Amino acid sequence: MISSVLAACGNAGSSVSTSATSTAPLAQATASTAPAASPAATTATKAVVPATVVLNWFAEPEHGGNFAALAKGFYKDAGFDMTLMPGGPQVSSTQIVASGKAQFGMANGDDILVARQEGIPIVAIATSMQKSPQALFYHKEDAAIKDFGDLNGHKVYVASTASFWQFIKKKYKLDSAQEMKYTGQLVNFVSDPKALTQGYVTSEPFTLSQQKVEHGTLLVADSGYNIYAGVYFTTEKMIAEHPDQVKAFVEATVKGWDYYKDHSEEINPSIQVKNPDMGLDMMKYSAAKEMDFVFGGDAATKGTGVMTKERWTEVQKQLVDVGVLKTAENIDKVFTTQFLPKK
Repeated sequence: MISSVLAACGNAGSSVSTSATSTAPLAQATASTAPAASPAATTATKAVVPATVVLNWFAEPEHGGNFAALAKGFYKDAGFDMTLMPGGPQVSSTQIVASGKAQFGMANGDDILVARQEGIPIVAIATSMQKSPQALFYHKEDAAIKDFGDLNGHKVYVASTASFWQFIKKKYKLDSAQEMKYTGQLVNFVSDPKALTQGYVTSEPFTLSQQKVEHGTLLVADSGYNIYAGVYFTTEKMIAEHPDQVKAFVEATVKGWDYYKDHSEEINPSIQVKNPDMGLDMMKYSAAKEMDFVFGGDAATKGTGVMTKERWTEVQKQLVDVGVLKTAENIDKVFTTQFLPKK
């Protein structure tokens, strides 16, 4: 997740808990049978397994469900000694998980499709957000901009690898939009009233408002490019060898998100410990803004974290159409909902 707010981009912090790479199965230890003179008795104690989740950016409310699951003991109850590893611009969650150095990771849905095409055998197992908060921001004073089709002749600060931009350029015929290198900073956008910049509606508006920059928003999802954001994934190997761990992780994470929904201000201080450059006031803003992205859409009726074959198929087709993907693979290999709690 390329969250470009200065406050959010500052300190990667350290991993929560202790880092580990074990993939030992969740086991149950059974006590030995009591002496004949006493009634036979057995007790079952769930073994604690070290595990790691690689987040898709520095710690922030977009990871609220994970921090809630850690703080409230949901991961521990599920049998994990869980580490939350911060992401960042130099961190590839897909490669770290594929290498076996972590068991779980977070990435956007299109990133997972691209990774699979590159031979990285990862599988989406749940999503934190039903739609992406990714957006393009423009200056309110620029009356020429009403929709995505109005961007020709404008500078657009956007990441060169952004698949959404490839889709928008082709769909809206933005042949004369000037692509500018996105650095994660807002200064170039702020100083140019004709420029646009990528960002997230859960963060940039807060910073821009503080700087008294009146701005408009074009939500990328409204362009027709509607990916899942903050998708949880693991490897095909992990699913085949340790499905019990995958199920336990998904259930505990979903429980964490459901808790964070009504208790974000309780959990946010633990997030700030890992990202002290992000203030609690900004975290409060972000948490409020992200609620519809997490709990709206299909999640409102089908449960937190749910994904559908139709959505995955549509995004895959869009990426093939713009040349980001060379071919379409069997979408049933890309994601699964088998580990989600039953609604």
